Amino acid sequence: MRRKLMGVSQEKLAEALGLTFQQVQKYERGVNRVSASKLFETSNFLGVDVSYFFDGLANRDPASGFAESESERFTHEFLMTTEGVELASLFPRLAAKQRRRILELVRTLADDDD
Repeated sequence: MRRKLMGVSQEKLAEALGLTFQQVQKYERGVNRVSASKLFETSNFLGVDVSYFFDGLANRDPASGFAESESERFTHEFLMTTEGVELASLFPRLAAKQRRRILELVRTLADDDD
């Protein structure tokens, strides 16, 4: 998500890390594991501490491993879209009344699709 918020393409990140963009895709989807050295390089490139990638893990139930809940997975997938990133960055700028109206509009539109 940090990469998308910064407007960095997978290609640009891959180039900086000496990888293919397909490998970056696999890392982001969790298909392949990321080595400690690549995680360190990635954190340097994105300007965050390595701990950024582990935020929230301490509060998880150890029995559940690292699996995301359904709502976390949905939120992550939404925020990985261009529209999700843009909405997430612009929505807080709106007044509370405007945010409520937009939510009402979105609920109405979602109901219309059913």
